[in-house]
Amino acid sequence: MRRRHTDRRRGCTDRGAAGATTHCADRRDQQTARGFNGRVNAHRLNQRLDNTDTVRIRGKVNQVVGLVIESDGPPVSVGELCTITNAASGPPVLAEVVGFKQSRVLLMPLGPMEGIAPGSKVTAHDKAFRVSIGKNLLGRVLNGLGEPIDGKGPIWSTDKRSVIAPPPDPLGRQRITEPLGTGIRAIDSLVTCGKGQRAGIFAGSGVGKSVLLGMLARNADADINVIALIGERGREVRDFIERDLGPEGLDRSVIIVATSDQPALVRIKGAQVATAIAEYFRDEGKNVMLMMDSVTRVAMAQREVGLAIGEPPTTRGYTPSTFAMLPRLLERAGMGETGSITGLYTVLVEGDDMDEPVADTVRSILDGHIVLSRRLQSQGHYPAIDVLESVSRVMVDVVSDAHFKTSNRIKEILVNYREAEDLINVGAYQEGSNSEIDYAIRYVADINGFLRQDIDENTPFQKTFEQMVGLLAE
Repeated sequence: MRRRHTDRRRGCTDRGAAGATTHCADRRDQQTARGFNGRVNAHRLNQRLDNTDTVRIRGKVNQVVGLVIESDGPPVSVGELCTITNAASGPPVLAEVVGFKQSRVLLMPLGPMEGIAPGSKVTAHDKAFRVSIGKNLLGRVLNGLGEPIDGKGPIWSTDKRSVIAPPPDPLGRQRITEPLGTGIRAIDSLVTCGKGQRAGIFAGSGVGKSVLLGMLARNADADINVIALIGERGREVRDFIERDLGPEGLDRSVIIVATSDQPALVRIKGAQVATAIAEYFRDEGKNVMLMMDSVTRVAMAQREVGLAIGEPPTTRGYTPSTFAMLPRLLERAGMGETGSITGLYTVLVEGDDMDEPVADTVRSILDGHIVLSRRLQSQGHYPAIDVLESVSRVMVDVVSDAHFKTSNRIKEILVNYREAEDLINVGAYQEGSNSEIDYAIRYVADINGFLRQDIDENTPFQKTFEQMVGLLAE
């Protein structure tokens, strides 16, 4: 017979290793919830209750059509998580409720669908998708579901946050009044961004969006970077982390990766997870830089989901839910009551058409846009930022009058030169015909040299202003 032993000091009864561990753990949980003085700690108790997994009644799979799983029950609502299990084969599959069709539940998987068969059990979790948050996320690489994939072990956190949240109240946002130093002269001088601004980087494929993001992640004047790589090639992820971002950038960054081979819902969740993590650090009073590459891939994933559940297609096949999702996602960035989220979203412009549906919609939502030019890239001008096509809507609020006037004068010189460039190149322009064009010819080489920058070069904001003023000195 096993001897019964009571530990009076810990208040635990030893009925075997497993029993003692469970009993003591329960005691510790009660002590944590009550606090050291014996009173109930409501905040900790609510936290533990929120993180408790609850289970509701089950349903069963009826059929699978394409990417959609149809089931009879259980009673659920849109956005709830379910687990699909098959006793015969395959691991459990996590899925999310995306709609209803008559009396059936429509689910889409957050992982491979192998093993799902008619009659597979569908168990509701009675909660929407949430992600673990905390300061120990810094320096980590996560997948689209917020799980670590960098081989550094699990992330221990008792706090969880829903990945879907309303944007800050419009009257609760602070005004954007401070410039954000990016270390990139072309941006800081002529397209100055502010802390808490949301801007888009618009470019076709292969023009240098990822390289520019890496420069911003290393050089920007932000406390924390949250970087979401959505729908990218798997090969590019490690290249971005090791080559473009580097160790110094990774140390103050959280990276979320959902490559193009992942299910559409995982790609959407990746964007939502990144935004939720950025919101956590903003609520802690930090100035956060949220970079998403690319929001176009998120829109494509939402189109994939919408078409799968029967939404009618609109322009270029995009569904109405795509254009409803974009403002809900992008408006979550910006100023808060204490900290800020500066959002930089790359937009893949199909066929270099700036008026294609996603580009046009995103441009109308954001506070500015930075356009990368294939023409400048072909001339060896890096970063290939077309400053004449780029706009920062908050620039006038975050820079001095001298900065703003000098910026406008430089743009005027570039416009005058561009209008006469063809005549100049073929030798048809006669010097002295137009004083403004003569002035532009005199200064354009120095201005272009100022706007060019090496990948590893970082120019402080004040030094950029001084160099910009010096360009036009007689």
